[in-house]
Amino acid sequence: MEASGQNATPGAKNAMNKTEKQLDRIAQLLRQQTTLSLATTGEDGLPCVAPLFYIVDEELILYWLSSQSSLHSQNINRTPRAAATVYRDAKSWKEIRGLQMRGLVNRVSDPKRRGALLKAYCERFKLGRVFRLAIRRSALYAFQPEFFRYIDNATGFGYKFELTHQPQGWTLTRPTR
Repeated sequence: MEASGQNATPGAKNAMNKTEKQLDRIAQLLRQQTTLSLATTGEDGLPCVAPLFYIVDEELILYWLSSQSSLHSQNINRTPRAAATVYRDAKSWKEIRGLQMRGLVNRVSDPKRRGALLKAYCERFKLGRVFRLAIRRSALYAFQPEFFRYIDNATGFGYKFELTHQPQGWTLTRPTR
């Protein structure tokens, strides 16, 4: 979760600090929530959406388990680009806080990495012995965001900022308003 600009001028350092602050807000929301809505593209070109439990790592990569035969898994195998959203439950417009994301999805196949991520996943969702067979049969997917749009109406109606991942790191592409 690194913002761009190591040898930066004071103005660039201020922008970098602001980007890091925004990344922290995103990380906090992702750690507080448990479910994402994943949007994939079907074989017919139409959008498909699936709700999924997820975990997130320090690099803001999201992971979930799914059957390889599920529609969203088949769509990912064909087209690995996806969009996702994570948001808090809200009863009024003033409580809306959420995150829209776009990025690439791939399967986690390295056994050591898969084992560590599955352990964290099972701990977070308190999955006991009952789910062992289902977990063994499931694919573990990783969603690597390339774009974030953070919305927080508690800060003000329509408050948002956008971050885009560039080769040098995360860049604030739409500052807060």
